[in-house]
Amino acid sequence: MGYSGVRGGMNAILAAEELVRRSRDHAPAEWASTEQIVLRFRLAVDRIMGEAGLYDLPTAADAFRQAEGDALEAAHLVRAHRSTLPRLAVTEPVDPDEMVVLRRIVPANRTPDGPQLLGRTTDYTGRLLERPAEKPDGDFARNRHDAEPAERTAEQRRPRRFYQLLRDLDLVVEHGEPAEDPEPFDITRRAARPPAPRSAVLSSMARAETGALVGLWYRSILGPDGDVHEITLGDTRHGRVPLRVVHPHTGNPVEIGQIRVTEAEGIEDLDGADEDRTRFDVGYGLCFGHNERKAIAMANLDIAWRRAAPDSPLEQLLLLTTDGLDSGGFLEHLKLPHYVTFRSMVDRKIARRTARNSTEPRVPEPFGEECR
Repeated sequence: MGYSGVRGGMNAILAAEELVRRSRDHAPAEWASTEQIVLRFRLAVDRIMGEAGLYDLPTAADAFRQAEGDALEAAHLVRAHRSTLPRLAVTEPVDPDEMVVLRRIVPANRTPDGPQLLGRTTDYTGRLLERPAEKPDGDFARNRHDAEPAERTAEQRRPRRFYQLLRDLDLVVEHGEPAEDPEPFDITRRAARPPAPRSAVLSSMARAETGALVGLWYRSILGPDGDVHEITLGDTRHGRVPLRVVHPHTGNPVEIGQIRVTEAEGIEDLDGADEDRTRFDVGYGLCFGHNERKAIAMANLDIAWRRAAPDSPLEQLLLLTTDGLDSGGFLEHLKLPHYVTFRSMVDRKIARRTARNSTEPRVPEPFGEECR
């Protein structure tokens, strides 16, 4: 089942859409033409086509530009567009053996039938950032779409938190600061392992791959593990926060810049047998940049983790399985040569068969002596 927004407050909606169009239309057209997106962002275009279920390169590229690089939003746009298209015919089944291969690797065997074709890939390239010689004009830290409209006052830019209203009404659970977690856990210096403090869980989620985090959150609210979480959102914010350090000589905090972050509060109705049903529990999420999807999933998983049963695998999943570099790296390494390890697996299979049948089978040619 898909979900889409419900329209309300038309003037505000039209103004928000105008801000998006204004920032998009002010960019030089040659930076983001349909052809350039297809050629330069081919993997993003392919992902959009796959998640939208419509194979058309220009359509996916236009959606990528309209969604300002948000691949999931672009897939949503293409799916909506697809629903308006007439279905003129149904294709016949395709035999994959008819494929004209552009890339083909067999990590289990060095000399399979036919060649190994690496094709166009960076699988074997060092992850070194290449900076272009020329950069577009403009301030990356604070560009057009980040500028504050003049009509907004400082007070409007720093509104009172919804969480504070709930506290004033005495409707939220007060957890307090845990004694065992006085300082934020630095996951960049040491690995977080269960049982971990809350700061380690929040830090791991802030650095997690967005899709993995959303998938884990959706599993949580659907309740396949017996934990059904009814969620309402409180504040969901995107803005700039100051970055401060302690001056080495004066010892006073000094602002050295600003960063953009997204923040979300998840509110859950307490209904457990041992819980105070007159109150709400509130979870928190904050991540770099404008990524409401991740911040909302974080806030709700913060509650789910705190309320999870002692034998729940949720903490281990959050700490160990949501990092895109870890999971993606493990997946990517499967494409590297594994000839020796797979040959040892073949030898074990043959040895077991020999022991079972008391006969010496002939070694299959593809795993013969040349593969050792």
